[in-house]
Amino acid sequence: MGIKQYLQKTNSAAPLAVFRICFGFMLFASMIRFWSKGWIETLYLMPTYFFTFYGFEWVKPWGEYTYALFFICALSAFLVALGLFYRVASISLFLSFSYIELIDKSTYLNHYYFISLLCLMMVFLPAQVYFSIDSYRDKQIRAQFIPQWNIDSIKLMMAILYFYAGLAKVNSDWLFHAQPLSIWLPARNDMPIIGFLFNYAWIPYLFSWFGCLYDLSIPFLLWNKMSRAWAYMAVIVFHVLTALLFPIGMFPHIMMVAALIFFSADFHQKVINRLVSILGLPKETPPVASTYRSPSLLHWGFVLFFVFQLLFPFRYLAYPGELFWTEEGYRFSWRVMLMEKAGYAQFTVKGTNGLQAVVNNNLHLSTLQEKMMSTQPDMILQYAHYLREYYANQGFSSPKVYVDSYVALNGRLGKPLINPQTDLAKEQDSFTHKTWILPFNDTIKGF
Repeated sequence: MGIKQYLQKTNSAAPLAVFRICFGFMLFASMIRFWSKGWIETLYLMPTYFFTFYGFEWVKPWGEYTYALFFICALSAFLVALGLFYRVASISLFLSFSYIELIDKSTYLNHYYFISLLCLMMVFLPAQVYFSIDSYRDKQIRAQFIPQWNIDSIKLMMAILYFYAGLAKVNSDWLFHAQPLSIWLPARNDMPIIGFLFNYAWIPYLFSWFGCLYDLSIPFLLWNKMSRAWAYMAVIVFHVLTALLFPIGMFPHIMMVAALIFFSADFHQKVINRLVSILGLPKETPPVASTYRSPSLLHWGFVLFFVFQLLFPFRYLAYPGELFWTEEGYRFSWRVMLMEKAGYAQFTVKGTNGLQAVVNNNLHLSTLQEKMMSTQPDMILQYAHYLREYYANQGFSSPKVYVDSYVALNGRLGKPLINPQTDLAKEQDSFTHKTWILPFNDTIKGF
């Protein structure tokens, strides 16, 4: 099938409608959960300093109005699920969710990035043309069929996440040393029923190899009709286990419902028919021939989007040194739970007027922020710049900032991370290699 023929191919709008409902309600539940646990205050109100992303320094918390930001995000997710004011709601969801995640680098997780990308895609996909309040209210937007690529684009985004996560696990630490699972799993040996298994040395190896093979193969198995049902059972088992073992929030649940997009249109139509029956809704009956047509410009937009997604994770190849050590090019590359880093960073500030201070990080950072900062060079640099300004206001003349930092990676003995002779106050953040990161002097083979 040629590209032109593929772009003209259509399918039922039911899969995209079901995805919209599940995705919207999952994000709504995630916002409610975040709020109810008090994490808004802990992560966005209590800290006095926030680690912004390079190029997004203008993103700041809203103080007490941060609750309003989360309310906007939750409301937008709810409206997206209902398909009410969909275009405005989807744009609002993307902007509010992404803004929240850009406030502080300390809270970064790969799955937040994944959700932001899905939110961006949903802005341009016609998820409101079928089984939505908008389509009930306005017959002009109703459509029973949409371009097949609208559905396949979500499948492709999920496939990239899974496959790249699996590719990243093809490394010597993960496969041959079962790291970091050899650290994490024994710590969970008090779990009911299965906890005793984690006392066996071979279990982390089993989990490591299974996780790698699962990530590499699951998108292809889900895409294939013959293996789809069994593959989805594997999705359930895998994500239930990750939800039980690791504190990664709603992500496992989102992936379990999102994977339903791989099922047939008939399956999704049955889901919709069941919802109509349970909720007592009137049946939506657009003309059989009604088809939504995507603008040609949108095709090129999605092509560029996916070219970027395929290439961007490999930017780490432009940097020297060990990726896990320097973390230059690590974020936004689907490297999920690949390492355990424990670090210690003690800062000394010296003024040209003779003043000197050893910094108590607890006075400036939350426990989470200090933990994340102590192992990530770009965050160490950001914090050093903050200390430069802070101590300049305390009477230090032209403050110089030095750090003694030690980091243990995947069970290795701790090593110095940053050159202690480097005045970090003078170093500038950029996308170029940070020459003041000390060498790892070890090799982790793989992608």
